[in-house]
Amino acid sequence: MIAAFTMSASSPRVAVVTGASRGIGRGIALELGTAGYKVYVLGRSSRGDNILLDDQRPVADGLDLTVESAAEEVTKRGGNGMAIPCDLNKDGEIERALEEIYENEKRLDVLVCSAYTTPPNCNLRSEFWTQGMEMWDALNGLGLRQVYAACQAAAPKMIETAKSQQSASSSTPPPLICLVSSFGGKSYTFNVAYGVGKAAKDRLAQDMSYQLEKYGVATTSIYPGLVRTEANLQMDVDGTWAEASGDLDLSQGETPAFSGRAVVKLASLPKKDMMARSGNVEVVAELGKEMGFTDVNGNLPASIRSLQYLLPNFVFPQVEKESGKPVPNWIKDNVPDILLPWSVFSGGPPPEVDKR
Repeated sequence: MIAAFTMSASSPRVAVVTGASRGIGRGIALELGTAGYKVYVLGRSSRGDNILLDDQRPVADGLDLTVESAAEEVTKRGGNGMAIPCDLNKDGEIERALEEIYENEKRLDVLVCSAYTTPPNCNLRSEFWTQGMEMWDALNGLGLRQVYAACQAAAPKMIETAKSQQSASSSTPPPLICLVSSFGGKSYTFNVAYGVGKAAKDRLAQDMSYQLEKYGVATTSIYPGLVRTEANLQMDVDGTWAEASGDLDLSQGETPAFSGRAVVKLASLPKKDMMARSGNVEVVAELGKEMGFTDVNGNLPASIRSLQYLLPNFVFPQVEKESGKPVPNWIKDNVPDILLPWSVFSGGPPPEVDKR
């Protein structure tokens, strides 16, 4: 097991998480809070009601998914939560927020870019030539352009943070830029614009690592699996999940906290260990197995490129459809946790299976 950094209560590290009011971003912010970070949570959803949210995917009634509630929960968990409402779709917003944060803190240890959106009332799985530029602009405006803007604005501040730590012990972690991507960066998922944007984020993490290495700043791109976000859970309730996802079993999905625990582990690695893997794509489920953490229920979900995930979700249903017979339970219960090489996994989309 790689030795982990223990944070001093007198000098908490400072993290910024975009898209932190809901979904994966919120899960990451809360887990950073549990680890004792001072977390600035950025997002459009605010109790101040001063930002339009017409394009937000619906969630269950009664949920307070605002930057203020996320910041309060961070503090309840032992960290220090700070809410900054802002519309990251607007040029200059992320730069303004990061400047304000750095002016207050004089350090920036972790930047997590998780803000994302999709066009309202859209068919994610339709042909790209029927989707118009609205799909591209929604997925890759906030999901890519503003990620690049955030990294540009954060890099000088993280370089200065790294300089201030030059005399620290070898166990001190480097500043870390973490981009929340997905398996769509490796294999066809949903649509063309989605995959292009995710692959670009992976390349962004990789190429930034080359330029930031000499300054002691690390980068990473993480792949959550199928995640039980508030919006996905509501789609399941509304009966739209099956068509949108290809009939994946959401009950077997990860919680947003699982991604948060992955970020906490990466951000606590000593400088030598984190810089050695800087620029890599890291799969959350595979990090759980490597670093010894689980989801909130104590389970360790399978990686999407593992046979334990692929066979039950795609291969077995296809076999049962074609043969008219169920796959025996002794086979289903004994699928090995073997990872497909990326070259095999990225060969194309899994088969479309009609499970009716």
